[in-house]
Amino acid sequence: MIRPLVLAAAMMVSGCNVSNAQSGGALLRGTLPSLSPLVKRVVPSVVNIAVTENVGGDSQLPPALRGTPLEKQFRDRLRTRRDQVQGAGSGFVIDSSGVIVTNNHVVGHADKIIVSLSDGTELPAKVIGTDELTDIAVIKVDGAPSLPAVTWGDSSKVEVGDWIIAAGNPFGLGSSVSAGIVSARGRDIGAGPFDDFLQIDAPINPGNSGGPTFNLDGQVIAVNTAIVSPTGGSVGIGFAIPSDIARKIVAELREKGHIDRGWLGVAVQDAPATPGVARTRPTGVIIASVDRNGPAAKSGLAAGDIVTAVNGAAVETAHELIKAVSATTPGTALKLTVKRRNQVSDLTVTVGRRPNEGNG
Repeated sequence: MIRPLVLAAAMMVSGCNVSNAQSGGALLRGTLPSLSPLVKRVVPSVVNIAVTENVGGDSQLPPALRGTPLEKQFRDRLRTRRDQVQGAGSGFVIDSSGVIVTNNHVVGHADKIIVSLSDGTELPAKVIGTDELTDIAVIKVDGAPSLPAVTWGDSSKVEVGDWIIAAGNPFGLGSSVSAGIVSARGRDIGAGPFDDFLQIDAPINPGNSGGPTFNLDGQVIAVNTAIVSPTGGSVGIGFAIPSDIARKIVAELREKGHIDRGWLGVAVQDAPATPGVARTRPTGVIIASVDRNGPAAKSGLAAGDIVTAVNGAAVETAHELIKAVSATTPGTALKLTVKRRNQVSDLTVTVGRRPNEGNG
């Protein structure tokens, strides 16, 4: 079962570059230098986030609180006031003015947010913007002094096998860090149309949501967001949003408070394999249906068409097409290469603004 992570507090590390075969041999011999200096340097940039949400009287215990120290506090509150849900998460400061990145599922429905700094200081915070589809949120603390901020790393340079460090507040026990490696790239876990996760084996648990994953230079290369677990605890399969995705979303949320995504008004599916033709990947995207009032219909795109390229770049899966369209600014013209009854032609579509629902 894939579970979002709720309840976290994160820390960051930097320093210690390990490279070449000689260093790899040193690692195998157990001579990796202590990570303590890195952790100490970056702890002030990581925060705990406590949230309160007003709900109806029939509230039940949130799954993420079950088995944690917060479960008793939640149940005690329910006995006296059945109008609030409490949860917690993690975040990290990206601007010294108090701008913090976390997960949407941590703060997206919060009525009250309290951020705890590493020195124990508690400050109220407000939401600047959230994006449900990528599970990214940006908040800002009120009345904060100048805070130490972390920097983004380049997730495109991350390779399978690279050492990473994750940090958070697992099960409400308090801040902790864990180390591991990148297990895989580009994971699609069915969480949304923009899935492109790093899979990591550094133990992360409920409570790590919104916490950062760091390379050994102390740069944030991903944001922890989900785990696969039959029990709710870590089994070594965690997922984090790559920094190259998160950084762009964060920048737009800070600027506008929301994300404007492109939309065609179509339902799509991968094209099936051609009988007798060997191939390892789909070769195009079938337009399953068209919204009669959407941009695609106005351009002449029809159900049954197969889109093979966007602005000359090949698209081989429905996931790729959705990502390409969504990344396009509404109002921009896209050139789609379309195969219809064995005839190939180009159609120009003026991209619309993606509504709350829909897949293309």
